[in-house]
Amino acid sequence: MRVKGGTTRKKRHKKVLDKTKGYRLTKGKLYRVSHEAYLHAGQYAYDHRQKRGAQMRRIWITKINAACKQNDLQYKDFIKKLKDNKVELNRKVLADLAVNNPEVFSFIVKSL
Repeated sequence: MRVKGGTTRKKRHKKVLDKTKGYRLTKGKLYRVSHEAYLHAGQYAYDHRQKRGAQMRRIWITKINAACKQNDLQYKDFIKKLKDNKVELNRKVLADLAVNNPEVFSFIVKSL
């Protein structure tokens, strides 16, 4: 007696096709093509999750730099003064202060 994988295969194919619904051209319609696209999409998602941290850090540095320029100070000098005075505020917090509470950020710059 041979085993036919009809319902199991249909279920597996349907799962992949549901995930790739809306992809361009045949990537959302044909199983073999959509399975390949699904695998690539998963890899891209993983890679970009790893890169997001560095991108966020770049954004925070840009915001801090803009706020430093308004206070007549360079970013590199600001970070050095923070380290010398042992101020343990990370870039995420500093960027948030620079955008949402510029007067507090100015106070930190003046107190260094």
